[in-house]
Amino acid sequence: MKRAATSGENETSGEDKLKTYNDIYLSTRNILRQNGVEGYALEARILVACAAGKTVQQLLRDINLYTTEQVENTVLDYTARRLRGEPVAYITGSWEFYGLPMTVTPDVLIPRMDTEVLVDAVKEFLTGYKMDARVLDLCCGSGCITCAIGHELPATKLVAVDLSASALEVCRQNIAKNRLSSRVICMQADATSSPPLGIGSFDVIVSNPPYIESAEIAKLDRSVRDYEPIWALDGGEDGLRFYKGIIKYWKSLLRPSGCLMFEVGEGQASAVCEMLMAAGFASAQTRKDTQMIDRVVIGKM
Repeated sequence: MKRAATSGENETSGEDKLKTYNDIYLSTRNILRQNGVEGYALEARILVACAAGKTVQQLLRDINLYTTEQVENTVLDYTARRLRGEPVAYITGSWEFYGLPMTVTPDVLIPRMDTEVLVDAVKEFLTGYKMDARVLDLCCGSGCITCAIGHELPATKLVAVDLSASALEVCRQNIAKNRLSSRVICMQADATSSPPLGIGSFDVIVSNPPYIESAEIAKLDRSVRDYEPIWALDGGEDGLRFYKGIIKYWKSLLRPSGCLMFEVGEGQASAVCEMLMAAGFASAQTRKDTQMIDRVVIGKM
């Protein structure tokens, strides 16, 4: 692939009909900015890189190279989809969580940075205490939490559970992508009912369950409401259905001195803490996210 012509070179050659990656990036960035996309610069880089079959780092390295009309047309298609509200992660089929590459499809929620606080809490609890812990991830979705814990704590053994067969397929792909297949088991089960027989006991049970109140679903941003799986968002009338079910049916799987850790929605932490204490946990604590919102609740046996 040729580099962009410098000033003084032949401007009448066929090359002047081609565009560089930088030309396409700048055009895409401007379109996204003019249409009110908040992260327009980052999203433009991601879309152009995906269309070119490159990583963002490779795109920056090759930014002044000429590219093809096919790449330009693909970027235009991606941009149109983004302007209709489709999240970048679903357009590209990939996202990053805790520094790890994750395959993402409309069968799973897009991993959020807020959820990294949950992984931090697991690391804090297990480091120096039980490095070879057995960890259960309920409502695992894409498997981002499972993969992050497995990567950060390489002696752990993990079980990832979800009711959705399609979500579990994405989870398995991410486990394989991050080379964790020898340490992770995937199981299909309902987090709001009794656990499968023979699943065993755990040092930590972690869950980022659906927690949005049913009546609030329609008020969500269209990029969430129209594209992300509603069943992975809807936490019932009060948003607490999964917390109640997990505490009721899965608490018995915790080993002595074990922990149950939840991600919670804004304003839900106190109610979940009360549930844990009423269920006989010795303590219930919270952890804040980057916006200083109580995002994680930790129940210790």
